[in-house]
This record gives sequence, C-alpha cells and structure tokens, in this order.
Amino acid sequence: MSYKIGIDVGGTNTDAVILDNHNNLLGGIKTPTTKDIGTGIFNAIEEVLRQANVEASKVEYTMLGTTACTNALVERKNLSRVGMVRISLPAASSITPMYTWPQDLRETVGELCFEIHGGYEYDGSLISEDLNEYEINEVIRSFKAEGVEAVAISGVFSPVRADQEKYLAERLRAALGTEVPITMSHEIGSIGLLERENSAGLNAALVKVASLAAGGLEKALQERGMNPRIFFAQNDGTLMDLEYVRKFPVLTIGSGPTNSIRGAAFLSGLRDCLVVDVGGTTTDVGVLSNGFPRTSGIAVEIGGVRTNFRMPDILAVGLGGGSVVRVENGDVEIGPDSVGYRLVEKAIGFGGDTLTTTDVIARTDSGRINHPAYNVERLIHIPETVVSRVNDRIRKTIEASIDRMKTSDKDLPTVLVGGGGILIPDKLAGTSEIIRPPHYQYANAIGAAIAQVSGEVDRMWSLEKSTRHQAVEEAKETAIRMAMNAGAESDSISIVDFEEVPLAYLSSSALRIRAKAAGTLRN
Repeated sequence: MSYKIGIDVGGTNTDAVILDNHNNLLGGIKTPTTKDIGTGIFNAIEEVLRQANVEASKVEYTMLGTTACTNALVERKNLSRVGMVRISLPAASSITPMYTWPQDLRETVGELCFEIHGGYEYDGSLISEDLNEYEINEVIRSFKAEGVEAVAISGVFSPVRADQEKYLAERLRAALGTEVPITMSHEIGSIGLLERENSAGLNAALVKVASLAAGGLEKALQERGMNPRIFFAQNDGTLMDLEYVRKFPVLTIGSGPTNSIRGAAFLSGLRDCLVVDVGGTTTDVGVLSNGFPRTSGIAVEIGGVRTNFRMPDILAVGLGGGSVVRVENGDVEIGPDSVGYRLVEKAIGFGGDTLTTTDVIARTDSGRINHPAYNVERLIHIPETVVSRVNDRIRKTIEASIDRMKTSDKDLPTVLVGGGGILIPDKLAGTSEIIRPPHYQYANAIGAAIAQVSGEVDRMWSLEKSTRHQAVEEAKETAIRMAMNAGAESDSISIVDFEEVPLAYLSSSALRIRAKAAGTLRN
C-alpha cells in the first residue's frame, strides 16, 4: 500500500491529510502556520503520519499548495532582477513593457526593457521582418552589464508561432549561461500581448523564490526519511511537478481557493454547487461547475499587474475565524484585520485580549468550539446584543457574497468547508441546503491531494489551409499530449473544458480555441 500527503499552507493554519492509493482519508491535522512556513509544514507532516500510523518511507506522493510566490509578490521580497524583451517593432510600441506595473515593483525587479524588430500576424506571417542580429547583440551586452538574474521574452502572436521567441531564448541562454532562467511568453500565457508579457515578467521574477521553496521542501523531506514525488498545486485545480514549478512558479498563485473547491467536490460528491471556504482571515466563495472551479471571465491582477491567467472565479471577503470584532457606541464592526495564526494567543477564549468572531460563535453555542485550551467561561462578559449583531452581520455578509456569485435566481446547494466553517449558520438565503461534509475543515489539503494533472492550449487557428474540424481536433490532441507530458495516465485523460470563438473583422477566417485536458496522476 502506498500513500500520499496533501498540504495546504494558509495565513492562519497549515493543514495536512494522508490518503491511501484508493483516496481513502486516513488522517488529517490542522497546525498553526509558522513564520518561516517550512516549520509549520513539517510539523503537520509528522503529526499526520503519527495519527495515521504510517511509515514516512511509504509516502509516495506529496502535494503542496503554497503561498510562497504570492507572499513574495505582495511583500516585494526575494524577487529576481528581470530583463524583458518584446519582439514587436515596428508594431506594438505605444505602451512599453512594464508600463502598467506598480512603481515599487518595477524598482524591485529593475526596469531593463527592450523592444526589438520582429513578431507575427494572427496567421503566423511576419509583421515586417525577421529578428535583427544587431539588436539581439545589444540586448545581450546590456543584460550582461546590468547583471540580470532572469529574462522574460514576449513576441506578438507568439502562441500562434513561437520561432522567434525560441531563437532569441537560445541566443540569450548561450550568452548569459544556463543559470539565468528564461521565460518565453508563449509557454505561459494566451492571446493578448500585454497580459501575456506581464505574466512572463512576473514568472521570471519568481523563479528564484520557487526554486528555494521547492529545493527546501525536497531536502527536508529527504532528511526525514521520505523520498516522495513532489507536486505543487496550481491555480486551475491541477498539479505540476518540481521541474514544472521551478519553470512556471507564477502558476501556483491562487491555488489555495482552488484546492478548497476541489476538496469540497470530493467530500460532498457534488459536481455543481456553491462552495464557501471560511479560513482564519478570509472567506472565499466560489462555484463548482462540472467538478472544476468556475473560471473568471475577466483579467486577473497579480501583485498589481494585469495578467491573462485563467484563475478561479472567487469572491473573497474579510471574514474569518480570526477576524477582529470591534464594538463602539453599540455599533459592531468585523475585520477585515485578523489575528491569523495567533488566534490561540490573542482570542479571549484562549486567554488573550482580542475579541474575535470565534469568541462570539463560542458565546452563541459553546459546542461549536472543540479545543482543550479554550475556556468559554472567559466569554460571559460579552453582551447578548453584541452576539446577536455579530451573528446577523456574518449571515448578511455571506448571503450577499452568495448572491453576487450566482448567475440565476435558482437556489443552489452550498458546501461549507474550511476551519472557520463554524461561523456560518445552518440556513442562508439563496441556498437550497447547507452541506457540512465530514472532514470539511481539511478540504483545502484534500483538494491538493486528489488533484489531477492537466494540459491546456489557448491559441488562434487560421482556417485558410484547414477546416474548423481539423483545428478543433488539433487543439484537443495538443491539450491531451500536454497532459500526458505533465504526468497524467493516458487512459484517464479527457477534455474537461473547451471553448471556441470565431474571430470577426479579419481578412480571412480564424478561430480562437481553448482546450483543457486532465487526468489522474500516473503511478
């Protein structure tokens, strides 16, 4: 029997679960997130192994949902010095690379940006001319002089034809050395030059962060007698291996809410429902559609930078188990600040001096809190009027969030997950039923453990030399091949998401096709 461990690192708690190879849950643990992140992860692993009575050497897979890259962008720390090259001239010169980035982020990663001649039309034909060797040599000279630590290359319509990006990457790699990672935009983004360029730039800035996180986890597991295959959760609900995460770290951003939604699907057995994930700091409301998180239809900002990643459609509100409750002149205010992982020190029920939502819920019903160090006697002084108003505010906040996420007036089943689920009442307007599945508090870690691996293609096909049917089949075959290369079992792969959009106002027929294939992890 082999086993796999799923881990999710949140701002308040680090959760870990262990499953056998039939996806039976053998144990789950919720430990406080530590300041250095790593200590909390390994505390959780050791606890869950002890709980399930499983030898460390028998763990074959470890899946991790991490906030390392998110934190690095938010805090502007540990980011690489990036050199950016746009292949576009004489077109696409009105807005320069990094123009829309926040100034503090531009200063952190450097503002070394070049625009050179090249690029393609939507059908793969040249805009004007091929790459200019003199310009390439100038880029190399400047990057060497400035000591860039990572490079991002973007070309006009490179998802249609990537020759120029690949050639420039080869030239830069030969000149700068293999220790300087290079991100090519066609590998990471879809149609839309500026957003794809931004995605490549952010990815290049994060490569060092991801390498440290991945290497540290790998080393620490080995020191504990474990040598599992390590996978990181990405923001579309699927997994990527260590090599992939070192190459495309930006894809880990937003994986936490996605894990929770996938975990909710697994625990509830539903494929279409609302999911409310209540953590220690925030509540995320999402929609499960055909077993996968509904994706956002708008551009997503990461660290203040507009990108074109297909992120889950999530509404986050500042309400969690550690949210601070303030009472002034009879008025009640909840959050958005939270005591986070210091809940066991700061909350009144734990002997602290900060009134939190957890305290109010315990005052409402002491049976909802199951912690040996929590003493409800400390809550007697909280007035009933405050308790009533806080509960009413919590209910109205969640109901308003649910209403915003629904696309019709039909009531939907709602699955509650996350350690802060005790905050939510048993009845909510807009829902047909409230489901609290067993082990709901570990949904995020379970979502990481059961995630599939996938491949996705999003590009344009010219219909001048092929039919619509041929373009669709080629897109699907490409997505399936990418899923296999990522580690999916070939017999389990299927197309889980497909979209085609005819493009108007062009001189010849063209289609934009997006296809996503997913399958179970290959043993």
